[in-house]
Amino acid sequence: MSKNVALRAIEPKDVDVLYRWENDMALWVYSDTLKPFSKHQLNQYIQAINLDIYQSKELKLIIETEEDHPQPLGMIDLFDFDPYHNRAGVGIMVHKDFEGQGFASEALKLFIHYCFNTLGIMQLYCSVACNNEKSIRLFERNGFEQTGVRKKWRKVGRNYVDEGFYQLINS
Repeated sequence: MSKNVALRAIEPKDVDVLYRWENDMALWVYSDTLKPFSKHQLNQYIQAINLDIYQSKELKLIIETEEDHPQPLGMIDLFDFDPYHNRAGVGIMVHKDFEGQGFASEALKLFIHYCFNTLGIMQLYCSVACNNEKSIRLFERNGFEQTGVRKKWRKVGRNYVDEGFYQLINS
């Protein structure tokens, strides 16, 4: 099943939804977050993230429904942007209430198109815990190929899990 989604810049009005998402401890294992964010910190982040990508080296966008009254579904971001090598990392989060409805795949397709055709990026990459089957399927369905594995790379509780490294080359 597929739904229409749109990507847009983060606005100051998004602070409440970001506050909920960024402070959801169940997601911290994917984002390397170790402590909660205050609304003040998030407001400062929103101001900084909207700088030019060449200054901030990142771009975070809200994924929302494409309808009369858009609803935020999640976020997608470009990080570690390297304009010399034309590469960047990509991460995506769709809130658990909207999982399994095709939103993540559609948003990733839009983002890949934007990165390759507007920003001129040659390569996108991501790292995914080897036990995160949903994310692995998402990235592989969208053309990413696993090019390496980092052994016992991510600490999850008291255990360590392997992490796959995936790349998508702009051909």
